Formats: sequence, structure tokens, C-alpha cells
Amino acid sequence: MLPDGSVIPHSRPTLAAEDIRAVTDVVRSGHLAQGEQVRRFEDAVARFLGRRGGVATSSGTSALHLALLALGVGAGDEVLVPSYTCVALLHAIQYVGATPRIADVDPGDYNLSPRAARRHITPRTRAVIVPHMFGAPADLDAIVSWGIPVIEDCAQALGATYRGRPAGSFGVLTVCSFYATKVITTGEGGMVLSDSDPLLRRIRDLRDYDGRSSLALRFNYKMTDMQAALGLSQLERLEGFLARRQALAARYAAALRRLPVRLPEATPDRTHIFYRYVIGVQDAAGLARRLRTSGIEAKAPVARPLHQLLGLTGYPGAEDAARHAVSIPLYPSLCDADADAVLRAVAGELERAPVPAAAGAPRASDDWRSRRTVR
Repeated sequence: MLPDGSVIPHSRPTLAAEDIRAVTDVVRSGHLAQGEQVRRFEDAVARFLGRRGGVATSSGTSALHLALLALGVGAGDEVLVPSYTCVALLHAIQYVGATPRIADVDPGDYNLSPRAARRHITPRTRAVIVPHMFGAPADLDAIVSWGIPVIEDCAQALGATYRGRPAGSFGVLTVCSFYATKVITTGEGGMVLSDSDPLLRRIRDLRDYDGRSSLALRFNYKMTDMQAALGLSQLERLEGFLARRQALAARYAAALRRLPVRLPEATPDRTHIFYRYVIGVQDAAGLARRLRTSGIEAKAPVARPLHQLLGLTGYPGAEDAARHAVSIPLYPSLCDADADAVLRAVAGELERAPVPAAAGAPRASDDWRSRRTVR
């Protein structure tokens, strides 16, 4: 624990009085379910990402489910996904009866490795889901060039850019998550966005079953106006959220770069929004345990790689991340004093810890800051 007995949480929502007013106004209006606020939120997020339209949903997972259904993915089809990511991607593929094809990740930024992924493409590959991990955009040029429908997963990257364009503006479809501790929150919630009117109509039709003349399978995946009002309020402050994340990341980098730790990489053609501040250390699980005794909550940024859940082998990038990656607290409401407490605790542990070599990276005898990719 910290000297005062408190704990600095790994993540927390950043809420303000205007968020409370926005939700309260909806409650007072008496219209709580999907309505005008949802439509406004869909339009606002679509404008922000430069997409033609969006369909708000009850969660990021339901957004992934509807995205796959809209593309006609089903039994006998394959969907390409990275191993080092949230299990929700695997669940969405299972929902539609398709088969996941798991590819390795780049040990430099933890994103899907195009070189590794290309080896898993087959004639049955119907889609590729590309999460932008921890706020750092993936290598979209290479992936889009394959001609396979791309679903961008911006659950952790709202506000990031790739080659001057918003991450989330490249794929045939884009999904977002607005869970409590995401970049912006609606408590629970998600969205599917696209430039294709037919795909948007299909997703909107699948989202709910009220007032339909047929018994075709549909879902109860709606967002409420209460959630959407919170999302609109949060979106108005997104620029400030991102600036605070950048400032905290710079503070961390300045203090940690002298220590035996792998820091997030900077890529000139991409804007990293630091949804998570992920560092590489010799023993990630051990560091997280020791930090907890100091009142700092740190976590594995991915609970378990998908290839491990499926009993697969041969994923050195994801294995490296599972052993060495740890996420330390970073969010807009983290104050400077708490950020400095995190740094003191992390530095105290790292002073004694050697840095690991990334999968495919130079060994300890080389410059550990330079990491080759597996593209």
C-alpha cells in the first residue's frame, strides 16, 4: 500500500459534472431507451472517424458479432486474428460458426504482424480483424493490400492516426468499444462504422427485432439514450483526454528510459494515444505482484494469448509479450502526484531487473532498445 493506505488503480473512467448532467437530462426526459441521443452519438463518432455512418450497440463484442454477420461470415469460413488480443474477438468468430486463424504479433508494438499473418491466409479466409493494440495503429497498408475485408478494432485506439488519417477509417468496417475504462465511455457499449450503406443497413436491421414483419434472426444489441448521452459528453472532451495521455506517457518515458525496461516504440507515420502504457521487463507477472504490495495496480495487458487458449504453438511474438509485457496506470484522471508514485515504485523494482530480449530482437549483448519486427 501507499503511505496513506490507498491504492492507485490500473485504470478508471474519467468523469466530470457535465457527464452527470448529460445523463440526468435524459433520465428527466423519460426517454431512456434507444432514441435521439443514440442517433446523435452515431453521427458524432462517424464524423470523428471520417466514416459515412455508424450503428451503436450494447457492447464492443456485439459490434464485432454484427460486423461478421454483415459480411456474411459463417460456418466453413475463416477469420484471421492476432493471438495477442482480447478473447472477445475469438467469441465473436465462434458466435457466427466460423473458424479463427491465429497469427503472431510484432514484438515491437504488439500488433498483428502482416508477414506472420499472410502465412495463415487460405481460400476460406473471409475477413481479418485488426485491433490497434494499446492505442498504437497496426500496419494497415500491408493488411489492406491483401484484398480481404478488414474489420478495424478501435476499442483501444479512438483518436489514433495512421499516415495522417484516423485509425478506424481504413477498413471495410470499424468497431469501437465504450466500456467503462475505454478511451471514452458509455458504461457499456460499442459501435460499428462503415462507408457502405448496404452494410450499415444490414447491421441496423440485425441490431434489434422490434416491429419487424419477418421472423429472421435478429438480436437485442441496442444502446440506450442514457449511455449515448454520456458518450456524447465524453466525445466532446476527447481532445483533452488524448493530450493528458500524451503528457503522462512523456513523463513516464523521461523517467524510465535510463532503466532496464523496454518502452513503447514511436513510429513517425502513426499517432500512439497510449490507451495503455505497456513496458517490457524480465518478469512481468513478478513485477505486477510486487507493485501491488506498494499500492500500485499493474496488469498483464492481455489476460492470455489466444493461441494458448486454443492449445496452439509457434507464436514467439505473443509468447514474448505474455512473459514480458506489463501495463502500468495511465488514464486522464491520473494526477501528477500519483503518476510520480507509480514511477517511484516501478523504478525501485527495475533498478535490479535486467531487460529481456524481444522475440526476434537483438540478444542482451546488443542494444536492447532496437527491436526487429517479424513483418
